[in-house]
Amino acid sequence: MAFALCAFAQDLDDTWHYPSFIEPDEAPNSLLILPEAPLPNDAVFAYDYSQYLWGKTQRKTPRGEQAFQDAILDVDHILANFSPCMGVVMSRSTTPEMAHLLLGILASEHYATRDAKHQYNRIRPFELFEETSLTPDDEVFLRGNGSYPSGHTCYGWAVALVLTEINPARQNEILKYGYEYGQSRVICGVHFQSDVDAGRVMGAALVARLHTDADFLARFEKAKKEFERISRKEAVKVLR
Repeated sequence: MAFALCAFAQDLDDTWHYPSFIEPDEAPNSLLILPEAPLPNDAVFAYDYSQYLWGKTQRKTPRGEQAFQDAILDVDHILANFSPCMGVVMSRSTTPEMAHLLLGILASEHYATRDAKHQYNRIRPFELFEETSLTPDDEVFLRGNGSYPSGHTCYGWAVALVLTEINPARQNEILKYGYEYGQSRVICGVHFQSDVDAGRVMGAALVARLHTDADFLARFEKAKKEFERISRKEAVKVLR
């Protein structure tokens, strides 16, 4: 029993080597689904630029702090950041099944965005405009990593859709935060608005595909039951 629990915890710690629910060739293909990445002389780029300027105005505000926190892509922050909109405290220790579900989605996200990222290899805003992003420590590994579509956004929107299924009573709060999660990438200056918009498309496509996978469905049911147990406990506390 102790060995099994240790292995369980190690799986949760190993964010970047967590197994995907789907194989690479089973994921929705961003290169086949999305339009081509906008170029600087495209009409849509004018909107991208205006949104980049808007994002810069948000950085020294509470919204900018949220964007900074949203950029941290590990299970602890993911669970904590989605907790308020879910109405319960989620963490690796209190909601391990939820942690496993979200990590599996994260591992699957890469396959849904990689082909368009590699094909277009779109330069990121902070690189193009030769300015510092809100997350300068991340710039080393973001340089040369295609901006279109946004992987963070794909993941955040996918998580929001799945959590809405688990807790439909708070669908508006969850989806609002899922939307803001993507906009945080614009505020950080590491993605254009069109990257974020495309990320949401791929997030929805990914969730549709995951619902055909037996492993995902099994994890989903475990996480849903876990959430229901916690919700009942919280309700009892309120009544007392």
